Amino acid sequence: MDVDKKDLAIIDVLKGNSRLSIRDVARSAKLRPSTVHQRITRLKERGVIEQFTLKLNNKAVGEGFIVFMLVKTKPSAVLERIVNNKHVKEFFGVTGEYDLLLKLKFRDVEEFNDFVIRFRKEQSIQTTLTMVVTADVKEEI
Repeated sequence: MDVDKKDLAIIDVLKGNSRLSIRDVARSAKLRPSTVHQRITRLKERGVIEQFTLKLNNKAVGEGFIVFMLVKTKPSAVLERIVNNKHVKEFFGVTGEYDLLLKLKFRDVEEFNDFVIRFRKEQSIQTTLTMVVTADVKEEI
Protein backbone atom coordinates (compact mmCIF):
# COMPACT_ATOMS: atom_id res chain seq x y z
CA MET A 1 0.00 0.00 0.00
CA ASP A 2 1.87 3.03 -1.24
CA VAL A 3 0.86 6.25 0.46
CA ASP A 4 2.38 9.32 -1.16
CA LYS A 5 2.78 12.93 -0.01
CA LYS A 6 -0.68 13.94 -1.25
CA ASP A 7 -2.31 11.04 0.61
CA LEU A 8 -0.38 11.94 3.77
CA ALA A 9 -1.49 15.56 3.48
CA ILE A 10 -5.13 14.46 3.22
CA ILE A 11 -4.74 12.03 6.13
CA ASP A 12 -3.15 14.74 8.27
CA VAL A 13 -6.09 17.09 7.66
CA LEU A 14 -8.64 14.32 8.37
CA LYS A 15 -6.86 13.36 11.60
CA GLY A 16 -7.46 16.89 12.81
CA ASN A 17 -11.15 16.88 11.84
CA SER A 18 -12.69 14.04 9.84
CA ARG A 19 -15.97 15.96 9.48
CA LEU A 20 -14.52 18.55 7.12
CA SER A 21 -16.05 18.78 3.69
CA ILE A 22 -14.04 17.62 0.68
CA ARG A 23 -13.66 21.27 -0.30
CA ASP A 24 -12.21 22.19 3.13
CA VAL A 25 -9.86 19.19 3.12
CA ALA A 26 -8.72 20.19 -0.37
CA ARG A 27 -8.11 23.77 0.72
CA SER A 28 -6.05 22.67 3.76
CA ALA A 29 -4.09 20.05 1.80
CA LYS A 30 -3.60 22.45 -1.13
CA LEU A 31 -5.17 20.01 -3.61
CA ARG A 32 -8.15 20.06 -5.94
CA PRO A 33 -11.46 18.79 -4.46
CA SER A 34 -11.79 16.11 -7.18
CA THR A 35 -8.30 14.83 -6.32
CA VAL A 36 -9.15 14.70 -2.60
CA HIS A 37 -12.40 12.85 -3.27
CA GLN A 38 -10.71 10.25 -5.50
CA ARG A 39 -7.85 9.73 -3.06
CA ILE A 40 -10.11 9.37 0.00
CA THR A 41 -12.18 6.80 -1.90
CA ARG A 42 -9.02 4.91 -2.86
CA LEU A 43 -7.61 5.10 0.69
CA LYS A 44 -10.86 3.61 2.03
CA GLU A 45 -10.95 0.86 -0.61
CA ARG A 46 -7.32 -0.11 0.10
CA GLY A 47 -7.94 -0.21 3.86
CA VAL A 48 -5.60 2.66 4.68
CA ILE A 49 -8.58 4.54 6.14
CA GLU A 50 -10.52 1.99 8.17
CA GLN A 51 -13.18 4.32 9.56
CA PHE A 52 -13.99 7.91 10.37
CA THR A 53 -14.54 8.39 14.08
CA LEU A 54 -14.64 10.96 16.84
CA LYS A 55 -12.69 11.73 20.00
CA LEU A 56 -14.72 12.07 23.15
CA ASN A 57 -14.01 13.96 26.35
CA ASN A 58 -13.31 11.03 28.69
CA LYS A 59 -14.70 12.72 31.81
CA ALA A 60 -17.82 13.96 30.06
CA VAL A 61 -18.76 10.42 28.97
CA GLY A 62 -17.97 8.83 32.33
CA GLU A 63 -14.61 7.32 31.38
CA GLY A 64 -12.19 9.63 33.17
CA PHE A 65 -10.38 6.87 35.08
CA ILE A 66 -7.88 5.38 32.59
CA VAL A 67 -5.75 2.32 33.26
CA PHE A 68 -3.14 0.37 31.35
CA MET A 69 -2.88 -3.27 32.32
CA LEU A 70 -0.26 -5.83 31.38
CA VAL A 71 -1.61 -9.39 31.53
CA LYS A 72 0.14 -12.76 31.62
CA THR A 73 -2.21 -15.53 30.50
CA LYS A 74 -2.52 -19.24 29.91
CA PRO A 75 -3.93 -20.19 26.49
CA SER A 76 -7.74 -20.09 26.60
CA ALA A 77 -10.90 -18.57 25.19
CA VAL A 78 -10.71 -15.61 27.59
CA LEU A 79 -9.53 -13.34 24.77
CA GLU A 80 -13.01 -13.02 23.27
CA ARG A 81 -14.48 -11.97 26.62
CA ILE A 82 -11.71 -9.41 27.07
CA VAL A 83 -12.13 -7.93 23.59
CA ASN A 84 -15.90 -7.61 24.04
CA ASN A 85 -15.74 -5.97 27.47
CA LYS A 86 -17.01 -2.37 27.35
CA HIS A 87 -14.09 -1.12 29.45
CA VAL A 88 -11.44 -2.43 27.05
CA LYS A 89 -10.68 0.39 24.61
CA GLU A 90 -7.45 -0.97 23.13
CA PHE A 91 -6.02 -4.48 23.19
CA PHE A 92 -2.57 -5.56 22.03
CA GLY A 93 -0.56 -8.75 22.04
CA VAL A 94 2.96 -7.90 23.24
CA THR A 95 6.34 -9.55 23.64
CA GLY A 96 8.27 -9.95 26.86
CA GLU A 97 7.20 -11.08 30.30
CA TYR A 98 3.52 -10.29 29.64
CA ASP A 99 1.26 -11.43 26.82
CA LEU A 100 -1.31 -8.64 26.56
CA LEU A 101 -1.51 -4.89 26.99
CA LEU A 102 -4.96 -3.44 27.66
CA LYS A 103 -6.10 0.16 27.72
CA LEU A 104 -9.13 0.38 29.98
CA LYS A 105 -11.50 3.24 30.82
CA PHE A 106 -13.81 3.50 33.83
CA ARG A 107 -16.09 6.00 35.53
CA ASP A 108 -14.09 5.86 38.78
CA VAL A 109 -11.81 3.74 40.95
CA GLU A 110 -14.76 1.74 42.34
CA GLU A 111 -15.87 0.65 38.87
CA PHE A 112 -12.25 -0.27 38.09
CA ASN A 113 -11.95 -2.26 41.32
CA ASP A 114 -15.11 -4.26 40.48
CA PHE A 115 -13.64 -5.04 37.05
CA VAL A 116 -10.29 -6.17 38.49
CA ILE A 117 -11.91 -8.47 41.05
CA ARG A 118 -13.96 -10.21 38.33
CA PHE A 119 -11.07 -10.18 35.84
CA ARG A 120 -8.58 -11.84 38.15
CA LYS A 121 -11.02 -14.70 38.83
CA GLU A 122 -10.57 -15.86 35.22
CA GLN A 123 -8.74 -19.20 35.28
CA SER A 124 -6.44 -18.23 32.43
CA ILE A 125 -5.20 -14.98 34.01
CA GLN A 126 -1.87 -15.64 35.70
CA THR A 127 -0.59 -12.17 36.58
CA THR A 128 -1.47 -8.54 35.97
CA LEU A 129 0.45 -5.31 36.30
CA THR A 130 -1.73 -2.21 36.49
CA MET A 131 -0.76 1.40 35.78
CA VAL A 132 -3.26 4.17 36.52
CA VAL A 133 -3.10 7.24 34.27
CA THR A 134 -2.48 10.41 36.29
CA ALA A 135 -2.36 12.87 33.39
CA ASP A 136 -3.90 12.53 29.91
CA VAL A 137 -1.24 14.49 28.03
CA LYS A 138 -1.96 13.22 24.50
CA GLU A 139 -4.49 10.67 23.31
CA GLU A 140 -4.91 10.11 19.60
CA ILE A 141 -7.56 8.19 17.75
